[in-house]
Formats: sequence, C-alpha cells, structure tokens
Amino acid sequence: MNVLLSAMCAYPLSRKDLFGRRFFTIFVTVTMFVSGGMIPLYLVVMKLKLLNTMWSVILPGAISTYNMIIMRTAFSGIPDSLAESAYIDGASDITVFTKIILPLSKPILATMTLFYSVSHWNSFFPAMLYLNDQSKYPVQILMRDIVIAGDMTSQSGDIASDINILAMNYKYAVIIISVVPILLVYPFLQKYFTKGILIGAVKG
Repeated sequence: MNVLLSAMCAYPLSRKDLFGRRFFTIFVTVTMFVSGGMIPLYLVVMKLKLLNTMWSVILPGAISTYNMIIMRTAFSGIPDSLAESAYIDGASDITVFTKIILPLSKPILATMTLFYSVSHWNSFFPAMLYLNDQSKYPVQILMRDIVIAGDMTSQSGDIASDINILAMNYKYAVIIISVVPILLVYPFLQKYFTKGILIGAVKG
C-alpha cells in the first residue's frame, strides 16, 4: 500500500503538463516540515473511529513525503516520448502509468519497498499509541517489552548472575529477530538497485 499510494501521488507530480504542478509540489513538500503534532493526529484517528484497529497503524503513515519525492524525481527521468507514443496509440493515463512507468521504474520501486519495509519493521510507537488490544500488538512491541524487561532485570542489585545472563540472551535474540527478516528481503531487491534500465528504451 505504501509503494502503490506513493507511486500514484508521484506520477501526476512528475508530469510537466499537470496544471498547478508547482503549487501541488510545494503543498506536499511543506508537510515534511510542518506537522499538526501527535495529539491532533490522535484526535483525527479517534474521530475516524480507527482506534484499536490495524488501519490506525497503516493509514496515518501510508505515504512518506520524502519517499514520494524520490519517486517523483525518478518518474521525471523517464523520457516523455514513451508516454507520447502510447497516447498516440490510444492509451489512457492509467495505461501509461501501469504499462510503461511502473515497469521502467523497478529499481526505484524496489528501493522504496525496502525503505518502507525497514521503516515499518522498526516502528512500534504508532501501535503503542493507537492499539489497546494486546492481541493486535505487532512483534515490535513485544520485542520492546523484552528489551525493557531485560534492562530492568540487569539493573536489579539482588538478582542472580545467571538470570542476568538469561536477560542478556533475550536481548541478543531480539536483535537477531529484528535483523534477520530485512537480511532475507534484501537479496531479492538488490538486483534492482542497478542503474541504466532505460538505456536503449528510446531509439534515436
């Protein structure tokens, strides 16, 4: 959802014939520097009746402005002649987006997938803020609780040394769990990080 929504927002902003393109670009960019804050966002989520649902974790961070601007820049680098040729053949904007822009943007899509994956995998605060039902907690909160419990145990002066060692082992296990999934995903996306996919796409 992150990658799809970001691409759908980035593509119109990358089109030079978009009316008010500069205004919309500035309007979106301002959100990187100006935010309503945690309390107004919480009130919005509450008014939308999303509290204690998984959508409260998904929707507020559905689009990262920084990642969207990166995608917009990548889309801008695709030659306009490809889209113009498709329009001459009767293609619509949706067809150009799905059949031309996205297939030629696999490197940036793979990069954004990795960025969003790492961001969500490391995120625990939104779930801690919006979710009350422990059965809906993501694994990040569980790992956070384990780390905090280990810190509290290691700070106790009367605890036995073997229990301290056990607490440290729990913390090391949490580190492995937090790192391994990203290490498993990265090899599948690494091949798309090379540049030059557009070489030869436009014949002179």
